[in-house]
Amino acid sequence: MRIKVCGMTDLQQMHQLGMLGVEFAGMIFYHKSPRFILRYLTGEMVKRAKLKVYKVGVFVNASYDEIMNHVENFGLDMVQLHGDESPRFCEQVSSYIQTIKAFRIAEDDNIQWKIKDYYDSCDMYMFDTMGVGYGGTGKKFDWNMLKDVNIGKPFFLSGGIEPTDAAAVKEFAKEPVAKDLFALDVNSRFEESQGVKDMGLVKKFLSELR
Repeated sequence: MRIKVCGMTDLQQMHQLGMLGVEFAGMIFYHKSPRFILRYLTGEMVKRAKLKVYKVGVFVNASYDEIMNHVENFGLDMVQLHGDESPRFCEQVSSYIQTIKAFRIAEDDNIQWKIKDYYDSCDMYMFDTMGVGYGGTGKKFDWNMLKDVNIGKPFFLSGGIEPTDAAAVKEFAKEPVAKDLFALDVNSRFEESQGVKDMGLVKKFLSELR
């Protein structure tokens, strides 16, 4: 099972993720986030670090030029669009770099309807919990909402995944929809403080999952 640890703000911890075998490190480029990467690191610092993890830039309703500037400056490998980006905009970005479109899901949402126009516009989906404002909420996402959905595209599972969820993830992986499950996305439940991960929790979760 692949893992993306999001909201990274520390280069040493990103190096540690690579040593643990974590595949993806997420950096948030949304200025309203307490984990806004530009408060902590510059593109030059990240590029120079030669990280072993794939670097994912998380954006919320950013312009195409802003995204591309950060892709270049930080040497990003993937882009995650977490706002109200249109299918056309996603297509424009994904023609240049591998792109994840995140969907914030409410209890009464028709997921099939929400994703249908994006199928040809991005490389992967992500499913997260609907909350006030944008970005991750840390709230639990009800995975049962996905069970009867024909996603047909690799997706990240997000939304308040906890260090104690390894067994539940393994059960979900048995569901037919999980044939398209590409990776898990974890963040706030694995932190000592905002932007600082508890690497012991990450390591334990990985060992239980794999």
